[in-house]
Amino acid sequence: MDVGADMNMGGFDLMSWYMEIPPVSRIYFTSAFLTTAGCAIEIINPYYLYYNTELIFEGQIWRLFSPFLFFGLFSVDFLFNMYFLIRHCRQLEEGDFRGKPSQFVLMILFGIASICLLAPLLQSHNFLGSALTFMMTYVWGRRNEDVRMSMLGVISFTAPYLPWVMLGFGFLVGNPIDMSLVGILVGHAYYFLEYVYPVVADVRGWKTKRIFVPPRLLKYLCGDYVDENGHGGDVRVHADVQIQGRHLHED
Repeated sequence: MDVGADMNMGGFDLMSWYMEIPPVSRIYFTSAFLTTAGCAIEIINPYYLYYNTELIFEGQIWRLFSPFLFFGLFSVDFLFNMYFLIRHCRQLEEGDFRGKPSQFVLMILFGIASICLLAPLLQSHNFLGSALTFMMTYVWGRRNEDVRMSMLGVISFTAPYLPWVMLGFGFLVGNPIDMSLVGILVGHAYYFLEYVYPVVADVRGWKTKRIFVPPRLLKYLCGDYVDENGHGGDVRVHADVQIQGRHLHED
């Protein structure tokens, strides 16, 4: 049996599409999909995944992360969240965070930490993945302000308005919007601290120029190249530069 041929459905190579997803986005998408699938076929009990501060302080540390991996049972809402998750998570990693996986992981960790701090204020929500999706959608929209989009081919708008359009659509179909607002709030906080604050700090001569600087350990774990001066970059990008430089020198 040719597995590769079976995965090629109507000209669409599913395996190629999956492997083209950048590593951090692929790991998150795979973890979320498998967790949701495990709950759907009752291998995993959602009871052990939901966010609960009391249980976390009792030692169930995994609950800091597991609420971001379960998006409900397979439904239209699940597909909606998966689509925007993989789309904007991937576009961020391939765009602003290209060659900077540790910086991208740091953004996700900031989002998880911030949402976990705000979640107790909204006691009716135990699964937090939708808020992280909204955060990434907000950041992507602010970094692509000139991209034009449309909803159902009727409403046209630019990318920064996408999370608000998604929020309005969710409200119309009866979904709660408070976690969506939390995601937008956290996304705005990240956007300000990462892209606005450094400009203000540079103009005013403040000592701290950047807030989000990945530690060396995180760079190492993510495969970033770190030179003797502490500057980072993707190992693969650095290797390509070295090879190209060697070829030019030989020529």
